[in-house]
Amino acid sequence: MSSTFGTLFKITTFGESHGRAVGVVVDGCPPRMPLSEADIQGQLDRRRPGQSKLTTDRDEADRVTILSGVENGLTLGTPVAMSVANRDQRPGDYKTMSNIPRPSHADYTYQMKYGIRAASGGGRSSARETIGRVAAGAVAESFLANTWGVEIVAWVSAVGEVQAPEPDTEAMSRPAVDKTPIRCPHPETAETMTHAVAQARDTADSLGGIVSCVCRNLPPGLGEPVFDKAEAMLAQAMLSIPATKGFEIGSGFCGSTMRGSGHNDPFVAKGKRLGTATNFSGGIQGGITNGEPVIFRVAFKPPATIGMAQETADFNGLPVRLEAKGRHDPCVVPRAVPIVEAMAALVFADLALRQKMRS
Repeated sequence: MSSTFGTLFKITTFGESHGRAVGVVVDGCPPRMPLSEADIQGQLDRRRPGQSKLTTDRDEADRVTILSGVENGLTLGTPVAMSVANRDQRPGDYKTMSNIPRPSHADYTYQMKYGIRAASGGGRSSARETIGRVAAGAVAESFLANTWGVEIVAWVSAVGEVQAPEPDTEAMSRPAVDKTPIRCPHPETAETMTHAVAQARDTADSLGGIVSCVCRNLPPGLGEPVFDKAEAMLAQAMLSIPATKGFEIGSGFCGSTMRGSGHNDPFVAKGKRLGTATNFSGGIQGGITNGEPVIFRVAFKPPATIGMAQETADFNGLPVRLEAKGRHDPCVVPRAVPIVEAMAALVFADLALRQKMRS
């Protein structure tokens, strides 16, 4: 199993959904960087369950503890280990489903690959694994912000068939995103999205959605062609998040319908640097950041575990009627926002350190 991500700024997550704890080890964090648990907790609070009726009611405070790599508020350059205890464990909720692979979940594939699996809550395939990513992402984000003033903001741009209007990405901020529980910065659309998720929850069903993200103030030159292009690393990072099914950057799939004359981004002078008049490239050209905002979108499928009765088969191939138990999000995108931000920060922190080696 691969639980490590990154080349120089490298993270390894650990823990299962209903084990004693989950966490992460960050290797390659630069020394003498200010870092405290408070710098990390804010993002974990945005990811944690039980924030509203739109999320799972699992009751977890998700308080982070820094175990190593920091002394007197500064990083030491040694591995930064962080842990979050699982307080509200209920593995018994899954006992009746232990011999039934949940449709579109990872139960069957994990069992086939390893010959064993964590039957309670999905183990490593659970979104609870992303706690380590978010904690590590907060460290990476602090490095990027302190060095270049990088700002990374994600938001919910679609839930089911409800899509928000295109926003002003230059003005997008986390306070604006967090004004609504659904994390859509457009109030009218947010209300419609909230109603759609509540309806899915009340019928024991689920909904998918899209999280958009902008990364501002990234320096030009980040990315390692030909295989570790910036957008390729972003795609790998985003598609490693549980429940993701699609990734597009800049004009994305819509760009395939345009002509080159309309899609090209003309260069213009922007103060002391060269910039582009438009940004169909999404801030990356030739696999390397060009100094414009990096803009991308990530598609999330509806959560696989639903309470609605489903006709399926158990591991022996016998027909069975499954009504899944446990506590699950009717839609993952509100809590996926800080996860997307974290993975973007990890990608660019790693690429920044790789670029620094050239100087």
